[in-house]
Amino acid sequence: MEQNNNHEKKPTEQSLKIQKSLLDRLNRVEGQIRGIKKMIEKGTYCDDVINQIEASRSALSAIELILLEGHFKHCVVEQLKNGEDEVVEEILKTIKKLIH
Repeated sequence: MEQNNNHEKKPTEQSLKIQKSLLDRLNRVEGQIRGIKKMIEKGTYCDDVINQIEASRSALSAIELILLEGHFKHCVVEQLKNGEDEVVEEILKTIKKLIH
């Protein structure tokens, strides 16, 4: 998980595991997207394509939640400990984007 240059740290074993998990998930989503493209090229029944699109969207949402959790637990907590209260506004903006 890439961090802001101002907050760079040596990755922990746990963060490397999370990064690998995220990359594996993204590779699966990438494959799903290629599959959707092929389905459209072949003229696959629309409902089947829509179901695959929703599966891809759901997979991306899961990735997003994993990243958000890590951001809260590590980045935000660390910034708050360092007195960087502006991180609260940053995270609120991010949450607003997620719910709209």
